[in-house]
Amino acid sequence: MCAALANGKIWRPQGQHLTVDGPALRALAYFDPVTDSITPPPAAKAVESPAWCVLTRACTAAPGHFDELRGSSTPVADATDSDATGLMAGDLKLTPAWAQFFDTLPDPGPLELNRRWASLGSQLGDNGAAYNVYTGQGGSQRPWPLGLFPLLIEPDSWQQIESGVLQRVRLLEQVMADTYGPQQLLARGLLPPALVQGHPGYLRAMHGVKPVGGNYLHIAAFDLARGPDGHWSVLAQRCQAPSGLGYLLENRRAIAAQFPQAFQALQVQHLTGTYQALVESLRKMSPAGADPHLALLTPGPHNESYFEHTYLARQLGLTLVEGCDLMVRDQRLYLKTIKGLVPVHGLLKRLDDEYLDPLELRADSMLGVPGLLQVIRAGNLLLANAPGAAFLESPALAAFLPALSRHLLDQELKLPALASWWCGERPAMEQALPRLRDSTLQSTYPGPPLHASFDSVPGWSLSAQELGEWAGRISRHGEDYTVQAYAPLSQMPTWQAAAGDSGGQMVARPVMLRVFALSDGAQSWRVLPGGLARLTGAATRSASMQDGGSSADVWALTHGEVDNDALQPPDPTPAGLTQRNGLVTSRAAENLFWLGRYSERTENAVGLARLTLAGLHGEAQSSLPLLTWFGQMALANTLVLPDVPTAAQARPVFERSLISGLANWEGATSVGYDLRALKMTGFKVRERLSQEHWHLLLRAEEELFARGSELATCSSQEALQMLENTRQQMAAIAGAQTVHMPRDDGWHLLSVGRQIERLGFLASSLLSGLQTGAVLTTGGFEAMLALFDSSLAFHAQYRQSRDLAALIDCLVLDHDNPRSLAWVAQTLRALLAELAGSEPGQPGALSRQVPDPATWRLAPLCETRPDSGAVFKEPDHFPTLNGLLLQCAATARQLSDEIGRSYFSLTGEAERSVGTR
Repeated sequence: MCAALANGKIWRPQGQHLTVDGPALRALAYFDPVTDSITPPPAAKAVESPAWCVLTRACTAAPGHFDELRGSSTPVADATDSDATGLMAGDLKLTPAWAQFFDTLPDPGPLELNRRWASLGSQLGDNGAAYNVYTGQGGSQRPWPLGLFPLLIEPDSWQQIESGVLQRVRLLEQVMADTYGPQQLLARGLLPPALVQGHPGYLRAMHGVKPVGGNYLHIAAFDLARGPDGHWSVLAQRCQAPSGLGYLLENRRAIAAQFPQAFQALQVQHLTGTYQALVESLRKMSPAGADPHLALLTPGPHNESYFEHTYLARQLGLTLVEGCDLMVRDQRLYLKTIKGLVPVHGLLKRLDDEYLDPLELRADSMLGVPGLLQVIRAGNLLLANAPGAAFLESPALAAFLPALSRHLLDQELKLPALASWWCGERPAMEQALPRLRDSTLQSTYPGPPLHASFDSVPGWSLSAQELGEWAGRISRHGEDYTVQAYAPLSQMPTWQAAAGDSGGQMVARPVMLRVFALSDGAQSWRVLPGGLARLTGAATRSASMQDGGSSADVWALTHGEVDNDALQPPDPTPAGLTQRNGLVTSRAAENLFWLGRYSERTENAVGLARLTLAGLHGEAQSSLPLLTWFGQMALANTLVLPDVPTAAQARPVFERSLISGLANWEGATSVGYDLRALKMTGFKVRERLSQEHWHLLLRAEEELFARGSELATCSSQEALQMLENTRQQMAAIAGAQTVHMPRDDGWHLLSVGRQIERLGFLASSLLSGLQTGAVLTTGGFEAMLALFDSSLAFHAQYRQSRDLAALIDCLVLDHDNPRSLAWVAQTLRALLAELAGSEPGQPGALSRQVPDPATWRLAPLCETRPDSGAVFKEPDHFPTLNGLLLQCAATARQLSDEIGRSYFSLTGEAERSVGTR
């Protein structure tokens, strides 16, 4: 702790003893964190002010707000009051917890805090923590905003929160059970029908349906605020699919790593036991018994909190699925995998109820599963939370919960809510209308056409005319409006780094606290000891991440023991482990397949563009066959558009068109198009890629398009430098796919995609080189070797030979050359056989479609047409070789379609069930 004397001097005795001399402040006591006792301070001794004393002095909550740093409200006083002005300038003592937090820092000055701030940003970036922001340009991904300091909640305060939240979740559970059961609360007038049956979130299809396991609510979140009196109040509750559990865990791990000494010294309660209890309860309550298959249902990678979904699924050991990954058969839910249908017994959903089932709810939903509600009614699926909880989220419900608590629990609410008035009742509306200026106007219902829906509006921000207009709307349609009293949010310290290494300051920001109650069994819950603190944006004053808000870790302190157990995924039986080992959904498999194809296609486009640009300034200038080959290849691989003159017709125009299209997304589907398609495909399977792999995809695409505007005027040498940079990045991506990906069926399909793309491209390139006669020229001979990336392999074996038979042997038959057609075909056959589970030496149906290189021989491939003579004149000068190349190119096209039918669409024989439950 620190305090300032009236004359400006700072007094700090030994240890934690702090004292203040002066008329403004009283002397401080000594706090012993071990015995939790306070003793009078000894005689004061003047010492140097600790660095954090200087930093915290200016970090004071705004007048009228509770100061988390000091544990009291900043007084609202006249600016001429010198004593109060001194208090608001930062001369108040810190709470014992905050003092101990700063005392654990070896050097809590700007340099040290800036270093930790930079380290925190790097850690979050390395972990891929991000948040999707919806914008007019279609959205963007931003780093997860996390403040450096945690919100500290002392034991007594946390006990109040914990008991109040547990009481509220039990109350909401009983309200929901009655609503979808006997409906006694409606019959007795304790709940208005308009707030239940009139709410769009009330699902009539679920009335009378008892949830599997007995719990309607497995996860409930409560948004809390601390008022000026220091007491916590409930602002809102979330019961459909509360967000924050994944970000909360990431926050804890990131901040605990930045302040390990403080985390240990303050006895912060750990989170992992509560997460583990949730997973264990879902397993025990599922209809499968001992070994259920649990999954997390996400709306997909475009959802704002998709990182959290992937992170939470990984940490809890759940299969991450989208609605399109699931299907209903015989009132049971199945996961579509490349091995067939796998039963799913429990879903932790991360989307709102209205999107769950397009057959019975929103018909335009592309996120849910047709027939899902029928699976729930049949008792064959545990869904957390049970559908139909949306009406519990209405702000109007807060006004009725005190009476409901007395009726259902025979208790007064331990954790109050801010006063609210539902204007659907005239007495409440008459009380609310005079309070509009000092209250928050909220929408009673979400946004369907039957009701008015709007974002929360602070009444104090409205003019007199606007207040009158709102009052008129409320008078006409009172049921659509709820008025909630305003309470100033408490403010906590945050670190605001400045430009450079030495600048920065500690500032106070308003904070809301989201606390979670998680199920740990039938009709039993635990409060997660911590939470997600949300800080309002400096400009928008909104805690929403979409509007510039940020987050902070929450440390719930305890005087007792802390749980040091690490979070462990569920331990399935050996049979279940075998069944779900390497489980790959059909959707993920298809995207991985195309990830491989786009990776190889981008590499091919980069190689071809580099070769063409370099060749146009070399021998190609005077070689019509080579210019013709360059033109055909560029057009076939869409490096230029069809209306562009060929290289033989107008070399400068052709060259300029090729360069300008390199980073063009809408014109020629050149390197930039393939690279962006690669990134977008990778985004859809983000959870299966390593951080390094994903960052490489982002960097390659960003750097190319960042220089796209230069391509209109850059020289061919500058374009070649850009392509060389992209080539190196693609090599790194290939390495990440080789080194960092598990060798499961998904990786096999990625590799199959690569080899199919390579087989088709190389076969077509060699065929075109033969038909144009380019390979018969010296420049064309070397260009073909370069395109196959086989120059070193060829010259190491054949030296400076220009013999066409040697070229065919190297590029077609050499089993030791990974870029030869024989190597590609053999690798593709082996991958397809392994994917199909074929016995060694017994290729499957797809493998047999690939030409067998064991039957290829050099002599027949070098044979020419009997009537063509020794000089190359016709495109089919080498009929056997041409036929093989045509067969390879056709096989690549056909295999792509066959793989889609066999593994991605689940039609016919593939629509089989794996497992019996």
